[in-house]
Order: sequence, then structure tokens, then C-alpha cells
Amino acid sequence: MSGRGSGRKDVVTMTGRLDCKDVLNLLSAYVDGELSPELCRAIEEHMAACHNCYVVLDSMNKTLALYHRLEPPEMPAEVQVRLFRVLNLDDFVSD
Repeated sequence: MSGRGSGRKDVVTMTGRLDCKDVLNLLSAYVDGELSPELCRAIEEHMAACHNCYVVLDSMNKTLALYHRLEPPEMPAEVQVRLFRVLNLDDFVSD
């Protein structure tokens, strides 16, 4: 766990609810599965009642799905050679 959003746990503990700002600050960690079950529940409760935040999450999920369907671009050979040399990986460079 990277700890993203861990400072916001006090919001849920003290109030039991998250506002839109809290949800948006925690959204990446939520999507990445880095939050506690308590925070996830609080976010899901907020999403059920807040159409705007739900739309943001839905858009993020759709964007990620499209990104994951893309093929990674090929690195041009000359860029790969320069990169390997900068990283002192000359053994991997074929001349």
C-alpha cells in the first residue's frame, strides 16, 4: 500500500461521510485498490448519492479500459540505442 489517501481516514472516522473533495482526492487510490475497506465503503456510499462523483469515476474507469486495450508503441531503434547507452547497458546494444 502506497499510503495515498491514508491521511483522509480521519475524515471517515470522525464524520462517517466523505464530501466530493475527499472522494476526488482518494479516487486514484480507490481505483488502484489501495484503500482500506472502510474508506472504500465510504466512497461507494458517496457515489451512490452523488451523480457528479459517479460520473468522474465512470469516466476514469472507461479511460483506463481504453488505455489498457492499446498496444504499446514500438520504440524507434535509435532511441533505444541512446537509452541503453545512457543507462550504461551497452551490452544490450547491437552495433
